[in-house]
Amino acid sequence: MKIDFATTMGRALEQIRAGQPGEATRTIQSALAPRGDAAPERPAAPPAAPTASDRQVEDAEILEDRPHPRPAPAPRPAVPRRGLREVVDALSRLKPASPRQPRGPAQRPATVEGSRYERRSFSCRHGARDYMLYVPSALPEGPQGLVLMLHGCTQDPDDFAAGTNMNAHAERHGLIVAYPHQTRNHNAQGCWNWFRPGDQEAGQGEPALLSGLAREVAAEFSIGTERVFVAGLSAGGAMAATLGAAHPDVFAAVGIHSGLPPRAAQDVVSAFAAMRGETAGRRPAAIPVRTIVFHGLADGTVHPSNADAILAATRAEGSRNLDSGRTPAGRSYTRETVSSSTGRVLTQVWRIDGAGHAWAGGNRAGSYTDPAGPDASAELVRFFLERA
Repeated sequence: MKIDFATTMGRALEQIRAGQPGEATRTIQSALAPRGDAAPERPAAPPAAPTASDRQVEDAEILEDRPHPRPAPAPRPAVPRRGLREVVDALSRLKPASPRQPRGPAQRPATVEGSRYERRSFSCRHGARDYMLYVPSALPEGPQGLVLMLHGCTQDPDDFAAGTNMNAHAERHGLIVAYPHQTRNHNAQGCWNWFRPGDQEAGQGEPALLSGLAREVAAEFSIGTERVFVAGLSAGGAMAATLGAAHPDVFAAVGIHSGLPPRAAQDVVSAFAAMRGETAGRRPAAIPVRTIVFHGLADGTVHPSNADAILAATRAEGSRNLDSGRTPAGRSYTRETVSSSTGRVLTQVWRIDGAGHAWAGGNRAGSYTDPAGPDASAELVRFFLERA
């Protein structure tokens, strides 16, 4: 019987995207073995039952496309085994799968009368990005600060603004908020490229681009560098950490939600290892600015040990305090705080019991949010605006 080999390799790719790398390996090995010695495939294990964290980003989604688990296809007939050259040729003919579109709101996030939420663009020799800018309806005492908000993979500025409710906090506290847009032209899944060496250092790549954007907006609204902040989720959180390490001359404080420390990886392979919490042999870059961290202890995408690695990267010295609490929705958490001799909080790490890879206290109008709290956006603003 003649078998369409391209279809066979297509199935292997589909198994990878479905979270079945072992089955994909067996499929490819079957194709690579000598002809005439067919080996039956093992049926795929059934997918795990959905849980309350079904809105989380899957493991590979930080860097590549992987759809939600779905029922395994029925077993197919054994595949005749082929040579390596034939495998390569077949793979070269396969069309890439269509990328999954971000799961977010159909409309822009709500704004109050008199406020501005407008699309803009920034460009420099390091590249160009569109961004959304929120300006409160009234600033009687002038802007109190600028927050650069970096969305996660598959998200966009509108989605992230809606999910974090940051515009409402900006309205209340007189903050300007910029939401840069990382499109699929810059990364296959719209992720910030925190794991690439060319996007990890001051004066180059995305750190130079984003710090330049922040400088331009801060200058427009006469905001001093002591009031310029950056925060992000997942890949956006990792890039926020990178900006804190690379450009302390621009950002006074950083917020990292479900992210990783700066220079935790040098390529895609080490990025997945870092996301799994495998950091042996790698020393993250130091973050010399004030830092606040949020991480769910049930995060299956970015291992919670990365929160500890970020804390170590801050190298903050001072008195340490550990307390705990529970949100009105019943979500418990612990909060580790490092304070200076004057009592100012230098670093704070929130470890949230039972929370997955989602913005704590967020709005379900946006993707990857966990309304059970605590309210990460409110705590970010409190931390950013704390006076010396």
